[in-house]
Amino acid sequence: MDEREWLAERFEEHRTHLHAVAYRMLGSATEADDALQEAWLRLSRSDADAVANLGGWLTTVVGRICLDLLRARRARREEPLGGGLPEPVVVRAGDGGDPEHEALIADSVGLALLTVLDTLTPPERLAFVLHDMFAVPFDEIAGIAGRTPAATRQLASRARRRVRGAAPSTAVDLARQREVVDAFLAASRAGDFDALLAVLDPGVVFQVDTGPVSPAPVSGAGAVARTILARGAPLAPLARPAIVNGAAGAVVVRDGRVRSVAGFTVAAGRIVAIEVVADPAKLSRL
Repeated sequence: MDEREWLAERFEEHRTHLHAVAYRMLGSATEADDALQEAWLRLSRSDADAVANLGGWLTTVVGRICLDLLRARRARREEPLGGGLPEPVVVRAGDGGDPEHEALIADSVGLALLTVLDTLTPPERLAFVLHDMFAVPFDEIAGIAGRTPAATRQLASRARRRVRGAAPSTAVDLARQREVVDAFLAASRAGDFDALLAVLDPGVVFQVDTGPVSPAPVSGAGAVARTILARGAPLAPLARPAIVNGAAGAVVVRDGRVRSVAGFTVAAGRIVAIEVVADPAKLSRL
C-alpha cells in the first residue's frame, strides 16, 4: 500500500462523521459531498504525518470550507419568497437493516431543525453545529470563525436560543411516528377533515418548497387540514412510506419519478410540523 492509499483509508475512517458535520452546516447532502471532496484535496496536499489528531484536523477543515460556502451563499442570494427547505435525506422504510441506509439515518437531522439552522448567520451556525452537536471546544471553533473564544461562545448562545424557540422536539420512537404519519396519510386519502384534525397539533406548521418562489407557510390545524385536502388529496394515494431525515415521512412517486418528499415532526402523538420538498432541482439529486 502506497502513502496515498494509506491516507485515503484514514480519510474514509472519518467520512461518516465529516459528512454529518457538513450536512448540518449546509443542509444539502450534495454540497456536503462537495465539501468532503475539497477536504480530501486539502489533506492530500498537506503533510499528514505532522497532523497529530487527523479527525480533529479534518473537522476543522470541513468547518472552514462550510463556513466559506455559507458566506458565499448568503452574499449572492436574495431573501427567499418561500420554500427554501433543505435537501432531504431519504431512505426507503424497509431498508433499515442495510448498513449503508443505517449510516444515512444516523447522518440525518430533522428537516424542521435544518430549516431553523438556515436562519442563523454562518458564524452562528458554525458555533452551534460544532459545539452543541459535535462537542468541539470553543477555542478550536474560534480559530475557524476568526473570533475570540468568548465571542464564539456568544455566537453559540444566540443560536441556541433561536433554535430552542423555533425547532419542535421530535418523538424518538420511530414506530410511534410511523403510526401518526400513516393515520395522516389515510385521512388525506379519504378526504376526512376531522381525522386530519385528530392527528395535527393545534399549532402545526405546513411548508412547501417548490423552488425559488414557493407558497407561504400555513399555520394552525384547521388551515393546514384544508390546505392538505385542497392541494394534496390527488397525490395522497401515491405516497409511499419512507424515512426522511431520520424520521417517519413519505415520498410521492408518479410515472417513475419522485414528485415530492414529505418530512414530519411528531411530538406528543401529533404532527407539529410538515415540510414538503417539491423543488425539482433538489429532488433530482436524491
